[in-house]
Amino acid sequence: MLQKLSIRNYALIDSVELEPDKGLNIITGETGAGKSIMLGALSLILGQRAETRYFFNQDKKCIIEGQFLLSNTQLQPLFEENDLDFHKESILRREISTDGKSRAFVNDTPVTLTVMKQIGEGLIDIHSQHATLEVNDPEFQLSVVDTLAGHQSLLSDYRKQFKLYKQQQRQLDVLQAKIIEARNKQDYEQFLFNELENANLQADEQEKLETELQMLNNAESIKRSLLTAYHLLSEQETAVLPILKEVVNQLQSVEQFNPAYSILNDRLRSALIELKDIAGETSGLEENIVFNPSRIEEINDRLDLIYTLQQKHRVNSIDELIVIQRQLSDNLASLLSGDEEIERLVKAQETRYAELEQMASKLSENRSQSIMSTENQVGKILQQVGMPNAKIKLEQHQSAELNKDGKDLINLLFSANSGQAPAPVGKIASGGELSRLMLAIKSIMAKHTSLPTLIFDEIDTGISGETALRVGKVIGELEKNMQVICITHLPQIAAKGDAHYFVYKNEETERTTTGIRKLNSTERVNVIAELLSGKKPGASAMENARELLDYKN
Repeated sequence: MLQKLSIRNYALIDSVELEPDKGLNIITGETGAGKSIMLGALSLILGQRAETRYFFNQDKKCIIEGQFLLSNTQLQPLFEENDLDFHKESILRREISTDGKSRAFVNDTPVTLTVMKQIGEGLIDIHSQHATLEVNDPEFQLSVVDTLAGHQSLLSDYRKQFKLYKQQQRQLDVLQAKIIEARNKQDYEQFLFNELENANLQADEQEKLETELQMLNNAESIKRSLLTAYHLLSEQETAVLPILKEVVNQLQSVEQFNPAYSILNDRLRSALIELKDIAGETSGLEENIVFNPSRIEEINDRLDLIYTLQQKHRVNSIDELIVIQRQLSDNLASLLSGDEEIERLVKAQETRYAELEQMASKLSENRSQSIMSTENQVGKILQQVGMPNAKIKLEQHQSAELNKDGKDLINLLFSANSGQAPAPVGKIASGGELSRLMLAIKSIMAKHTSLPTLIFDEIDTGISGETALRVGKVIGELEKNMQVICITHLPQIAAKGDAHYFVYKNEETERTTTGIRKLNSTERVNVIAELLSGKKPGASAMENARELLDYKN
């Protein structure tokens, strides 16, 4: 229920506050005074888009704030889903800055417009004279049947499962597309993998082969250099080792005369031992050097394979080739596991779809059972609002595939007069007939929904006299189930209200502004009399106004 509406800096409104009654609230005023402007402002905290050109003062931001009493907890899951604090008294606020940037708040927590709209749809339903076109909307027609079928819990569960089904189906489609793409590349990747696997690459192989090949290609010069080095150390008359032996002998003969000679000779002996080892290793290395043409050919063939693979895969090392081999192996393995995953998902989707079909069948059954009741209830209210021969017919069809509402398609047909075959509403109903039809539909839906507030914006177009009295009575009945706010120009409807608010223009200042005030009993008589006969109503109009108010009471 809307407890308080505060509007600042919007259209002709500088600053106004409205505190509606919990029952039927009537809003009247002169044409152009700004009655519908207030609904425009209210729509901003229900998630509608805003434009700065509607600012009263372009130098200040626009602020719309609504305080709501949440008498039930049906909205609590939506609050929790969006990490919002749920309070029985909650405030929705919208701020639009001068540069056009908009901010939305729920209980002082910033939210997106989408979230604000979702919450607003659970708080208020605004029905305007233009909203009668809604009756032609197949989704609205289906919602009427669903409301009276009383299966909101089942429908909610179905929609959650259907949403999950669609999400899973999208994941399955993506996975199948990837598998198809991978399968198209499978033969080539298998060839690449086999080629690398057959190559049996080793991590440090290339460096060893390149070193060995370099030695084999230079075997003669290496052998010659090693042999020469050995002879210079050991075999020639002027070789190093014999000379060093002689030097050791000379120093040994004088060691006794000076300790320094002994230390020097020890160092020389160590050098002699090291040189003997070097000479031995040089000889051994030289003997191991063998020119092997077949081994050179074998190494060249192996290196050619390695270089070819590196060039093909655009890498520079065996390590990178091994990484590619592993990736190809993983791709081929994932293709196999992908097939298994697809098979699992397909089976899960088939099971989920079968469950959805069962739920859709139950929804269809419930709808079938509620259609006749819906037709009869709407027909009775149409009689109450001066259309004794009017009736509606709801045709139920089924689509081939499941959708978010099940399988049903509802087509609402309307006939205003006896002998007239029911036909689509938009083709045969006048403006007044549409208004009353929508009133009838909304009134029966109100009895089956927990929506706290319903707003009628001049839906009394095209009616007057006795019909207006009857429409007023039906609107008055709605307050038993919810808060009702009705903008009207008909005195018969205005007299039904529990509270009456008057929208006026203030032209005494430099700039015209719109204001609203709650009427007392005396003011209310005057305003309803003016609705009956115009400005400066006579005694009969005043009396008629009192009668209408007494009739209400």
